Parts: sequence; C-alpha cells; structure tokens
Amino acid sequence: MTKTVMPRESLQIDAFAMRVGDVAAADLDQLHALSISVGWPHRGVDWQFLCEVGKGVVAFDDIGRIMSSAMWFRQSAELATIGMVITSPRLQTQGTGLWLMEYALKDLEGVNLRLNATRAAQRLYLSLGFRPEKTVYQCQGIVTGPHAGDPVSGEMRPLTDDDLTAVTALDAVAFGVGRSALMGKLFQLSRGYGVFRDGRLAAFALCRRFGRGHVVGPIVAATDEDAIAVVSPHIRDHEGGFLRLDTHFETGDFAAVVSRCGLSVFDTVLTMSHGKTLKDFACGDANAPVTYSLVSQTLG
Repeated sequence: MTKTVMPRESLQIDAFAMRVGDVAAADLDQLHALSISVGWPHRGVDWQFLCEVGKGVVAFDDIGRIMSSAMWFRQSAELATIGMVITSPRLQTQGTGLWLMEYALKDLEGVNLRLNATRAAQRLYLSLGFRPEKTVYQCQGIVTGPHAGDPVSGEMRPLTDDDLTAVTALDAVAFGVGRSALMGKLFQLSRGYGVFRDGRLAAFALCRRFGRGHVVGPIVAATDEDAIAVVSPHIRDHEGGFLRLDTHFETGDFAAVVSRCGLSVFDTVLTMSHGKTLKDFACGDANAPVTYSLVSQTLG
C-alpha cells in the first residue's frame, strides 16, 4: 500500500543543513518549545508519555536546536496513527515535514494509517495518498457549570483496575482494533467512570491531565444518553477548570451538552486514512458502541 521510500539522513534548508535524530533521545524542554512555537498545548510530560508509547524522529539545525518532529504509534498489527508532525514556523513550506514523514512511512510500510491533519498540513497528506474521513471538533474551555445527566438505566460507578480488561475490549469494538498496550498506559494516568448493565460494561469515559488542564478521552458509548452519563461526572469534577475533548460529533444531544458546559469548538482538524477504512468510520449497527471522544488527536 504505502510506497517504499528511503529517507535522506540530512536536508539542506537555505544556508544550513538539517540532520535527523531519534525523538526518544531528544531534550523534553526543546520538544516543549517546538510545540509552543506552533501554539500546541503539550507539556514536557505530555511529550514524555508520547515517547513512551510511540516512535519518532526530530530534525536538528546546525547548532543542535530541534526544528521539526514526526511521531507514529502502532495501535495494533493492523493500524498505526501518525502525529506530532510539527515544523518550526521559520521552516514551514521548506520540505521538512515531508522529509520526516518519509521516515514514518518507511517504518509503517504495509500498515493501515490514520492521522488528524490541521488545515495547513492537509495538502501534504493528500499528496502522500491520505484521504479525508471525518472532521474532529476540538471542544475546550472553562467548565461553567456541572451537568447532571438524566438518570440512566444500569449502574454508574468509578472504574477500578479490575475494569481494565472490559474497558480495553469495549474500546476495541468501537475503534476497530484492539490497543491494549495504549489502554493500559492510559488507565494508569486517568480517572474513569462507567455504566454497567447486567454486570457488563456498556459505556465509559477516561479523563487525565493534559496541556492547560484535563482532557476527556476516550469516551465510548452506544448512545448519546450513555455518552452524556459517563462524561457528566468528569464535567462536575472539573467545574471552574479547563477541560477539553476531541469529538467527531458536531450535532446531537451529546454535542449540545458539551457546548452548554462551556466547551465550545476551538478548532477543527480532519481525520485522514491511508489503506483500509476501519469499522468506526463505516456504516454498521446503530446500537454498536462508538468513540464519542478521542484519546487525543495524535493517538486517535
């Protein structure tokens, strides 16, 4: 599927040469500065988490400053996501992003790919054979008031370590592939709530520290009612604080509740795929669980 490429070890940009290095060996302060340069909220610890669950490369200038990055994350044997493709504003349009994408595509040959593209990057990904799937709505803001969801059938309770297997299995049904390693890492960093019926998990939402405050994701449910039920405790927990979630839902009861609680649409990105379209973007059973909020734009 993905054409084999042989990435160059260096790239000439204007009067200086760029060299490539492993993101795992990069200085977190420099990675943080790179994301700040393009207005992304990632903290050093957010970069550290991504380095623990993925691979990537960075481009250094001739005095050792990190000027660009690209990362990729094998969610399963079938699927990888690509993210953190950042180029310092002074080097944008100079080909650095394409150069580093060559490393990702070489390592991910034969794997179905997914990424979330900013408007500025969409042309690059289209040129590499990625196709548009759905819009992601980045909803964020200061939580202005708790929303008590309508009573939902079943038992609502906080998740415990004993629920990790059920959470991972339900996420796999919604997302289209199992990603047990990632879910295990997220579970260690997150607080979660779930709806249980007849002893089985029907919906859940995880929330963790990220960027300016906290992010809710993933949220997995089969209905707006259940999605609202599992996100409502997180909204109550963070009243007066900064909260974010990234969703493909623009309309409906879930989107309305998110908006009423102060999480307005701040920006949008475009989910794009290369290779097979997974079941979460295909028409299927209306009663099946779906992903209401992403883990993140980088991880899907």
